[in-house]
Amino acid sequence: MNIIHISAECYPVAKVGGLADVVGALPKYQNNSNNRAQVIMPFYDNKFTQNNTFSSVFESELILGEDTYNFNILVLKDKPLDFDIFFVDVPLLLFKDYVYSFDDTSRFLAFQIAALDWLLTWHDFPDVIHCHDHHTGLIPFMLQESYKYEVFRNIPNILTIHNAQYQGWFSHNKVNLIPPFNFNNVGLLDWGGQINPLAAAIKCAWSVTTVSPSYMEELKSNANGLEHLLSAESAKCTGILNGIDWKVWNTETDTYIKKQYTEGSISAGKKANKKYLCDTFNLDIDKPLFAFIGRLVGEKGSDLFPEAFKNSLEKGNANILLLGSGNDAVEAELEKLKAPYKGIYNAFIGYDETLSHIIYAGADFLLMPSRVEPCGLNQMYSLRYGTIPIVRSIGGLKDTVTDIAEKGGFGICHKNTDVLEINEAIDRAVELYKNKTIFNKIRKQIMKIDHSWDASAQEYITLYESIN
Repeated sequence: MNIIHISAECYPVAKVGGLADVVGALPKYQNNSNNRAQVIMPFYDNKFTQNNTFSSVFESELILGEDTYNFNILVLKDKPLDFDIFFVDVPLLLFKDYVYSFDDTSRFLAFQIAALDWLLTWHDFPDVIHCHDHHTGLIPFMLQESYKYEVFRNIPNILTIHNAQYQGWFSHNKVNLIPPFNFNNVGLLDWGGQINPLAAAIKCAWSVTTVSPSYMEELKSNANGLEHLLSAESAKCTGILNGIDWKVWNTETDTYIKKQYTEGSISAGKKANKKYLCDTFNLDIDKPLFAFIGRLVGEKGSDLFPEAFKNSLEKGNANILLLGSGNDAVEAELEKLKAPYKGIYNAFIGYDETLSHIIYAGADFLLMPSRVEPCGLNQMYSLRYGTIPIVRSIGGLKDTVTDIAEKGGFGICHKNTDVLEINEAIDRAVELYKNKTIFNKIRKQIMKIDHSWDASAQEYITLYESIN
């Protein structure tokens, strides 16, 4: 089976969030003797493209309303990844030093049109076209409705919703940007009086998946306006839990961390990485280390961090280390905590891949008090590295973390995203840390939990086969 993934992000090329990790791993695990998975993504002006060389395998023009743009399809010359990846280079629109901006309608429409125009030239068409999030959400509509792509109408297409909060809305005034289609069916594009690419994809895709079973159910009551649509289309919707790439996230081989370790050497390995973090960020190695890694946005509950952190730090029995960026006001408040809580608190505003790995390896607990968490990968990384997750029971967090109060439990869970419950969860973790026998037993236990992509990749293959 020839599978084409089309996405705005793909690790290690361009990463803003979990979408990149999924698209960078799923094809790798789908590739075997019977399947060939490939990725099509935009060509950005970033470190990856600056540090690699590319060659063009196709050149053409695309029409976007009244404008015409030159585009190329590029491939890596050297250092191939574990799957074939193709880059859509539309210099005037996509070749930017960012992935997303405030007005991406023309950028991602051009990307989608160029990808389909190139696929039209293939001798053997793909067996499945797998679209990811709203940035590729108009592809299912165009495959079904645009005259130009009629030849693709019998090719199954899948939409995976990684985050339904972002839907790519734009005005009907820009409908002419979409290649000509049967205008009697323009209603397929509309949701709430606007063109809504994510809604259009839900209506037109042959199958719709989300990145965890619980998130699929939650969307029927909380999907930023798409609740009724998802309920109506529920027969073709399913939740498939994301995995993580065990080849990348492996404590035995991870070159980012300061000391590699196994389940058998977890105490020494984590202690060495924790020491590096405490020395680097002026923290107390004798106290439990709580960490947060991620975007400082409302979905992650980050607006509550300044107050919640202050409450916990006042007790003086824990360290907190944060790695992230996002909301300027939240960033400023978190920076203010450095002076009064010097020695037990620090924050790195920004993102650093190496540091993130060291934090997973060196922290004792990972905080994820999310308001929305479609799947969550950070809790899976932390489990893999023997770091106990503290999560709000929602979405994929609910599917992957069981509270220590339950039989076989290994994490700390709370029901709501509020300051009181975050602080109560931290207090429970401090008490757990004091009981070294149970604490160390849990650390070893969670390193054995298999959240690799093997099972999930096969679920997608089974889904493709069911609609082919």
